[in-house]
Amino acid sequence: MNQNLAVLMVILGGLMVTPIYFLNTLNDAAALLLVRGADFLSVFEEPQRDALAMLFLRLHHQGVVANEIFWGLWLLPFGILVYRSRFLPRFLGVWLIINGFAYVVISFTGLLLPQYEDKVFNSAFPILLGEMAIMLWLVIKGAKPPALVAAASSPAAG
Repeated sequence: MNQNLAVLMVILGGLMVTPIYFLNTLNDAAALLLVRGADFLSVFEEPQRDALAMLFLRLHHQGVVANEIFWGLWLLPFGILVYRSRFLPRFLGVWLIINGFAYVVISFTGLLLPQYEDKVFNSAFPILLGEMAIMLWLVIKGAKPPALVAAASSPAAG
């Protein structure tokens, strides 16, 4: 449909998200290391190790919140491609675009107003089901190419 939108979708949905998520696992590893209490951590009291472990768990959450921006941004070109494709229902494309904006709003809420993040997430949850809807649509109904494309590619049309 549009190569630029497809490339943008891959960059935002794969190339940006993946490194952030891999780096974010370091926070999980640090929290586990602190909780297990390796020998070299004996200089810290247990409450200090627990506090540091909690710090790394919260840093992990902040990494997820930062990644949510890209979870939303990749859905915008994807939704536009679905909307333009005519292989899939247009309402799925619109839902994906709205789903993308919802992720961006949730992410900015988590970064700027963290006390409201849960409320915004709970309010936006039905909108976030757009990704699930397109997956189910593809598994159950599949993509139906337009009749003109199918007719033009058939041997009888040649």
